[in-house]
Amino acid sequence: MIKLGGIRWSVHPLFVLIMLASVLTGSFVELLTLFAIVLVHELGHVIAARSFGWTVREVKLLPFGGVAEVEDGSGLSAKEEALVALAGPLQNVWMAGAAWLLGQIGIWQPEWAAYVCQANIMIGLFNLLPILPLDGGKLLQAGLSRTLTFHGTLVWGTRISLFFSALMIVGAAVPALLSKNAVHLHANLLAVGLFLLLTNWTAYRNIPFLFLRFLTNRAASASKQVSRGTWAFPIIVPKGYTVLAALRLFKRDSYHLIVVMEERGDVLGVLPEQRLVSGFLSDGKADRAVLELFM
Repeated sequence: MIKLGGIRWSVHPLFVLIMLASVLTGSFVELLTLFAIVLVHELGHVIAARSFGWTVREVKLLPFGGVAEVEDGSGLSAKEEALVALAGPLQNVWMAGAAWLLGQIGIWQPEWAAYVCQANIMIGLFNLLPILPLDGGKLLQAGLSRTLTFHGTLVWGTRISLFFSALMIVGAAVPALLSKNAVHLHANLLAVGLFLLLTNWTAYRNIPFLFLRFLTNRAASASKQVSRGTWAFPIIVPKGYTVLAALRLFKRDSYHLIVVMEERGDVLGVLPEQRLVSGFLSDGKADRAVLELFM
């Protein structure tokens, strides 16, 4: 692990295993090229993230890209997350174009230019798969947050990621099953698929923690929104509605007013979202009624 520009850079063990395999197969130069492509891909994310004022703590490089650890990541807007996610594959676009051009004008051998071009296309397209933590998964998550609640985005984002991770594993194993020959097994794709499946299964189990982190960051972001003026998105709940159920109705980029209403339409009270969040975080009583916060 090294630290450059205030960011910790490390190589994931999965990448190390592929490096060792490349040494044994005599394809180390190709691997170094792949490493350089992945590094530039991640630099695209880092530059875009910093342009929005994000604090990037660590970047872990993987064979297909990388995973960036961002400070207060759950409090960032969906629009910014989508733009930062796109910044990585865009680096592959210009690198593929540059490789093709260098091959056309004769500076690079046509075979090598084709390899670099295809590697960039492969990495760029692979990262656009709708699987977290790939760029496509982040774009999916940003899109889901436009219609779903934040809790719903966490649930369905990881469910969809688990589904496509499982498809990737099946896609890697099918050639071996059909030919009954392990040589045809796409070992790299299988390893990546298993890694993504395990990562998303862990994330799915940790949704309560991820949601709690969202609420912790929400208090600060809500205060900023109020200080500069914002539209309020009302959440209407009956008087017996629990605090946790109301919190799960929060949307990512909206400020909420919680309106407690009787069935006949009488408004019993209006609560700003900070009161609901702070009331939950202060005592952790998720099952008590929202109406109790007025007492």
